[in-house]
Amino acid sequence: MGAGRRHGHRLAAARGGAGGVFRARGRARPLHPRHPPRGALRRLPRPSAGPGSADRRRGRIHAPRHLQPGNPSQDGVSRRGPFHRVPSPRPRPASHRRPRHRSAGVMSAAVAVEGLTKRFGRRTVVDSVSLTVAEGEIHGFLGPNGSGKTTTLRMLCGLLRPDGGRGSCLGFDIVRDSWAIKSRVGYMTQRFSLYEDLTIKENLDFVARLYGLDRRRTRVESALERLGLGERRNQLAGTLSGGWKQRLALAACILHAPKLLLLDEPTAGVDPKARRAFWDEIHRLAAEGMTVLVSTHYMDEAERCHRIAYMAYGRLLANGSVAAVIKSAGLATWHLEGPPEPLNALARTLETQPNVARITPFGATLHVSGPNAAALEALLRPLLASGPITGRRDQPSLEDAFIHLMDGAPDPFGPGGPS
Repeated sequence: MGAGRRHGHRLAAARGGAGGVFRARGRARPLHPRHPPRGALRRLPRPSAGPGSADRRRGRIHAPRHLQPGNPSQDGVSRRGPFHRVPSPRPRPASHRRPRHRSAGVMSAAVAVEGLTKRFGRRTVVDSVSLTVAEGEIHGFLGPNGSGKTTTLRMLCGLLRPDGGRGSCLGFDIVRDSWAIKSRVGYMTQRFSLYEDLTIKENLDFVARLYGLDRRRTRVESALERLGLGERRNQLAGTLSGGWKQRLALAACILHAPKLLLLDEPTAGVDPKARRAFWDEIHRLAAEGMTVLVSTHYMDEAERCHRIAYMAYGRLLANGSVAAVIKSAGLATWHLEGPPEPLNALARTLETQPNVARITPFGATLHVSGPNAAALEALLRPLLASGPITGRRDQPSLEDAFIHLMDGAPDPFGPGGPS
């Protein structure tokens, strides 16, 4: 190797015949029997060809290993973009290792969990939840705020590690195979999480690069047209209304063609027309074979699901078809009509009766429900016979069933519950 001075000092380097590198006092000169170097010699490690030289030969960039382009990921998705995480030769944690096989016996279910539990400190926010979502169905996930729906969804897609229970998502174990699950699931959060200072197209292109998708432009154009965003492609995301933002978020979720969509209250704060258009698209995706687990507060949306699950205080209270959940509540409902004053007087009378579970006014009508059909009819018949009020037996609604289920569920966070 050629010799050179280091900052003008007296240290120099030269390569000997044996291939070693030596450092000596004085000027650098070739090692020769007639010209021995002054001072003691010590062997130094051979210098490398320079930072990044080996990476350049392999077509890499001088950057951390997990940001190198062009490497295939462990889940089989091409990572061609410049910002994609690629496999590291160092051992990954167990939750990030490539799954060797899918869990046996759960291939017909997109989601199958048993006893799923999550605690934050002393508070159990998800308490032994067992849930099965069949492939290709739309499964509604209902419950009041703070009931544990979001926490459950985050555990299913690998963002949170459960403290108890077991289960699978798309055939992969939710604890051991969370890395594989993330690449196969589309997760839409409650809040809009894309960049408001980028255009619609720029946001989708960015997401496609993160996934390392091939045919990126084709996929982005397809998503734009599918969600009706084509004419707004150059509009900044921050200027969109709530309904259009949700369309953009859904487009980003389906770019990588996931097998499962996890939607966390996707239509909260959206007008009825936009909600209906959004749900029409969800049904089209389900018809193409995609499985959807969606949380919602709207009863009309819940009734559009194939099956529903109702959660309160961290526990699953009901699960099944809409008709089955309503039937399981065991409610009887009456629809009463009449002048305002007699109707209000009747409502005050019914409030004190033990067989009346709930009285709900709707304009000039009363909606009365109770757990015992025979007892409720025996109470109402005499009151309706002698007055200006008329009534008829009606079918309980899904809202009636949910309120009844929640009234009967103990609140572990209320008085007497754990702090």
